[in-house]
Amino acid sequence: MTNDLPYSQACENNKAPILEKLQAIFTSPGKVLEIGTLTGQHAVHFAQAMPHLQWQPSDHPEAADLCRPRLEQAALPNILPVVELDVSDANWPVDTFKWAFSANTAHIMAWNEVEQMFRGIGARLPEDGAFCLYGPFNNQGQYSSDSNRRFDQQLRSQAAHMGIRDLVDLSALAESAGMTLAGNHPMPANNQLLVFRPIP
Repeated sequence: MTNDLPYSQACENNKAPILEKLQAIFTSPGKVLEIGTLTGQHAVHFAQAMPHLQWQPSDHPEAADLCRPRLEQAALPNILPVVELDVSDANWPVDTFKWAFSANTAHIMAWNEVEQMFRGIGARLPEDGAFCLYGPFNNQGQYSSDSNRRFDQQLRSQAAHMGIRDLVDLSALAESAGMTLAGNHPMPANNQLLVFRPIP
């Protein structure tokens, strides 16, 4: 096992608690579209633990190469080749999937990209599927912790389009994309796992 692979300490810290929740949601066989695979740590950990799933890694064209070394080293039979996915491009390279997952992306993307992500998933998610979104979120303009407040300020100082998103806005966005917020699981480090399902 080489030590020079791209690495995220946050992924290492949160992969076990996220997996515990996903195992109760992604229960039946199917393809999972992961948006924002980054270092590939989540993809490898989750695909290894859930062999009934086909894991489809994806990332923005500028970042898609980052996960390749780890995915190639893991060589898991249920991890598909990574695809380049720009959520703001209407022609997604993956058109069918049962589940969708994304971690720590909504506060990095511009709001219009978050909108496109929800609309793209909502248009393709089957009625028995789910979209799980992990990260820090506000509720009615309120921060869940002082650390999230500082993190939000740090994000906005880096780039004006970034920032922690609000559950009210995400719920409204989901509704407009044909989905509803069906679950909200508190996670370590003041994060949450949101579960969106298609509106019947």
